[in-house]
Amino acid sequence: MSAGWFYLAAMIVTYGVANFLQAIAANKVKAQQSFSPRLLWRLAAHKTYVLGVALQSLGFILAFMARGYLPLFLVQASVAAGIGITAVLGVLILKWRLPRSEILLLTVMSLGIVALVVSARPSPSDQLTPAAIIALVVILVGIAVAGYFCARLQGVTGSVVLGGLAGLAFGAASVASRPLANFGDPVAFVTDPLLYLMIIYSLTGQLLLAMAMQRGSTTASVASMDAAFAAPAAVVGLLLLGDQIAPGREWLAALGFLVTLGAIIALTRYAEPQAHERRPLEEAAVAQASAPPPVSSPQPGSTRTPVRDTV
Repeated sequence: MSAGWFYLAAMIVTYGVANFLQAIAANKVKAQQSFSPRLLWRLAAHKTYVLGVALQSLGFILAFMARGYLPLFLVQASVAAGIGITAVLGVLILKWRLPRSEILLLTVMSLGIVALVVSARPSPSDQLTPAAIIALVVILVGIAVAGYFCARLQGVTGSVVLGGLAGLAFGAASVASRPLANFGDPVAFVTDPLLYLMIIYSLTGQLLLAMAMQRGSTTASVASMDAAFAAPAAVVGLLLLGDQIAPGREWLAALGFLVTLGAIIALTRYAEPQAHERRPLEEAAVAQASAPPPVSSPQPGSTRTPVRDTV
């Protein structure tokens, strides 16, 4: 049995817990309305977020190892299974109330991933051409520009759009990492431009994901991220990186991928904001609204006599 399957299972659990911890921390910090890395700096002051990022880094390493054995369409779609772990933890610990539609879609998504597991064929990766590497640079600039203009979106819409941009960034990082996973020469690994593209894409995706989670819906943020994360990278893997499907199971792979992707996209449509802890600004607004109106004092030179209570 390929070691890639072990890496894949550990990756799913790790990503699920990481998303949960980051969601808790992101909703304790003032929502940022600009595309700036300052948000990551503020989040770094929260131990919960730091632990979440550490687990996400571990999940990325596990995914990186899995890509050395398994095709991108399987690894990318399996990352989405982490949202199920996130949802279960939210229900058990934070008392999230998931509507039946979300529970049904999470179940359908799991069945789609099982179909992908059955149809995947482990294989090493081909190398990317120089033109493909240049295309990755251009896409990075496009994601950054889109993030700048979409940073002011609020609510579930903001969670979906910013989460989708985060998914594109993480998906591009996975495309860069698939060839790197087969490098045996440490010097070639360190000097390859794909390594640094992978790092920059990952940091960009991390910032966009944190902003998406601040908009109110962790489920929508992660689901939209997974949708944008899975599809483009899967196509690139099949066309350019030599990903393979077990003979005679092409139909199962196509069905599993469509079911998984459809469930993820539907989650972005039916997701509802979770009941996170109130942010400081929201608490201040509630306190101000419930406070009694201030009593005005007489101005200097005023002839108005204060009214006294009489018994």
